[in-house]
Amino acid sequence: MSISTITTARAGADTHVLSTPGQLPGLGVLPINAFVLHAREPVLVDTGLAATASDFLQALGALVDPADLRWIWITHADADHVGALRLLLEAAPRARIVTNYLGLGKLALQQLPVDRAYLINPGQPLDVGDRQLLALRPPLYDAPETMGFLDMRTRQLFSSDAFGALLDRSYESAEAIAPALLRERLHLWATIDAPWLHPLGREGLVRAVRRVADLAPERIFSSHLPPASAAVSALLAHLAEADTAVPFVGPDQAALEASVAELTAA
Repeated sequence: MSISTITTARAGADTHVLSTPGQLPGLGVLPINAFVLHAREPVLVDTGLAATASDFLQALGALVDPADLRWIWITHADADHVGALRLLLEAAPRARIVTNYLGLGKLALQQLPVDRAYLINPGQPLDVGDRQLLALRPPLYDAPETMGFLDMRTRQLFSSDAFGALLDRSYESAEAIAPALLRERLHLWATIDAPWLHPLGREGLVRAVRRVADLAPERIFSSHLPPASAAVSALLAHLAEADTAVPFVGPDQAALEASVAELTAA
């Protein structure tokens, strides 16, 4: 994967997105997003990539003083979500790391001090001073500790990897993506990120999506898609039928080498 510069933008009520486009050879551009929620007790959602950790802290500092952060919500412990975490443990000494028991086990392997962790489970709220964040299990995920949340004040859904999409280029919002392309590319990402999708079956998938839809989110902030507002209904509908997409089969070595050569030549 080749990595581009981190950009920041206002993404919704009280929220900024820190986004890094990642180029996956032969597949497209995958947004890698973290978010700052400007609550009374400021919240950072995920911490980007290790390769861009210093740039991430600089971009974050333009939005909020890390020393003022009270919470760092780790949606799951994959490398593209915890890259700057170790640096932030020093830069944000007041911040607690929000995760669950399995997440704590994984993060402990990265030397997270247990006394910095704050454990909650799906269905439990986190009070951040002027609102509550309702922890939830997204409809699709690739790591068992995954937890997103619904901001109960703004109805903004932070969905971790769910609703992500491999795109043809970078976009500022999900609404700027052609509807047919959004559906196609969301389905592609779903089959890659959740290889258990097809064995789950339509009924189970629809139930999983409906649990989130019933919360009536007004915006969706996926870790791997530009922010969405008017496209919320479309995203929910697309995800509920993602099992109709052809199961993903990755490139073999020859195809990978050809893609890398093409990317290098460009």
